[in-house]
Amino acid sequence: MKYIFVTGGVVSSLGKGLTAAALGTLLENRGLRIALQKFDPYLNVDPGTMNPYQHGEVYVLDDGAETDLDLGHYERFTNVKLTRFNNLTSGQVYQTVLDKERRGDYLGKTVQVIPHVTDEIQNRIYQVAEQTKADVVITEIGGTTGDIEGLPFLEAIREFALEVGYNNALFIHVTFVPYIKAAGELKTKPTQQSVAKLREIGIAPHILICRCERPLDKDLRQKISMFCNVPFEAVIEEKDVDHSIYEVPLMLQRERLDDLVCRQLHLDTGVASMTHWQEIIRKLIAPQHRVRIGVVGKYIELQDAYKSVYEAIIHGGVANDCGVEIVKVDAEEIEREGPEKVLKSLGGVLVPGGFGERGIEGKVLAAQYAREHKIPYLGLCLGMQIATIEFARNVLKLADAHSAEFNPNTPHPVIALLNEQRQVTKMGGTMRLGAQPCQLLVGSNAARLYGAFVVNERHRHRYEFNNEYRARFEQAGFVISGTSPDGSLVELIELPDHPYFMASQFHPEFRSKPHQPHPLFKGFIAAAHAQIHQKPAKS
Repeated sequence: MKYIFVTGGVVSSLGKGLTAAALGTLLENRGLRIALQKFDPYLNVDPGTMNPYQHGEVYVLDDGAETDLDLGHYERFTNVKLTRFNNLTSGQVYQTVLDKERRGDYLGKTVQVIPHVTDEIQNRIYQVAEQTKADVVITEIGGTTGDIEGLPFLEAIREFALEVGYNNALFIHVTFVPYIKAAGELKTKPTQQSVAKLREIGIAPHILICRCERPLDKDLRQKISMFCNVPFEAVIEEKDVDHSIYEVPLMLQRERLDDLVCRQLHLDTGVASMTHWQEIIRKLIAPQHRVRIGVVGKYIELQDAYKSVYEAIIHGGVANDCGVEIVKVDAEEIEREGPEKVLKSLGGVLVPGGFGERGIEGKVLAAQYAREHKIPYLGLCLGMQIATIEFARNVLKLADAHSAEFNPNTPHPVIALLNEQRQVTKMGGTMRLGAQPCQLLVGSNAARLYGAFVVNERHRHRYEFNNEYRARFEQAGFVISGTSPDGSLVELIELPDHPYFMASQFHPEFRSKPHQPHPLFKGFIAAAHAQIHQKPAKS
């Protein structure tokens, strides 16, 4: 088994996760079985309780693990099946070590970072390797080289490489080559300093992936090669992409990264066939159609807060050969300005998940506008609850209808706390999480889109549709098209006399890939495009 470790230097947000995922794509298309995992140095046990402004979206796996958003890249770019063992934080490591100490597992020894913490980190690599039986395990180390909290992880992988043998371990360092506008040139010194810091720790990178705005010329590559002690061919350019992150695998293939990796790890494989990937890029760069989709949220200024939602929208566009312009709409702006000003020119409206009361009334107004003006609507998790509240207020005429999450004293709690959540006091890892089966209604739009009657989708919520109001909703034309197998939980709703009005309690965005777009997003973009072309042109 072979092991690749991806580290980063100079600054954060360089795209280590994308790079690891793109490399995984190339190796997978060479016929190799791969596994991907992410090590995060922060002390939180998982990102589940972290504000999106702190860490971006929380990505949920089938087994209910709340993980780093980079695991979303891993699943979108490859066919890997991830579990909670594919994401490790310092919090999990120290929690495990201290639990062992309390049980007496260390037999009275002094518990230290080396070897106890580093051994626990290495155990996770072995665990994923054993579970997946992969040919290659790619491990991304979060943070930036030199951060104090990341040192145990770097020491652990240094020791690990020594143990498995240098022919079986490869270090890739993602670094930054900034362009100084005043000087009119790219500067290599930050990369030199980052590699020097890594070598101080005892890790000499085999390959440097250089993030840059401008192309690296031959002289710069030779300079980086000489001062960082890597072969010239191992200095890989990773320039900012022009259109989409899905261009990265093809860019790295042109740089012959996968050839280099396979040669250094003595992997005998054929060339990666990327024809299907090239067709995806064609549809992204030169689509046959265009549409504008509004995403109504409250974290819209932060790109990573709705990362999987944005990607799933793009995938829906790929499925329809349709370029999608995503318009980020602040829910509070709708509260101030009204919905028509910001929504009237859109082909579709999407309300994603979220927590907290801020912006709720703006989202309700958005759902009402989409319903009344026949604009395709897709609600995700909170977006389904918003659609329910809006329907209750404006169709059922329950003026004070609300969610008990936002107004515990509402006389009409059409959204209420799940029964199993009533005794929950701790926040972390206690929601309804992970993949759950959903029974679809025969003859419904949902069943048509899925082409199935039972599907599995990922959840992350505490509140649910209140069944006490179910009969009143259904009598008014509110179609409950998906439920839990026993019929007790409402999972999916739709409105029949509408071009496209769908909302799910689950998060379909977590199952969408560019080459396997999710049915709900595929149908949403198709309806939005059709609706735009039915509207009369403005004079």
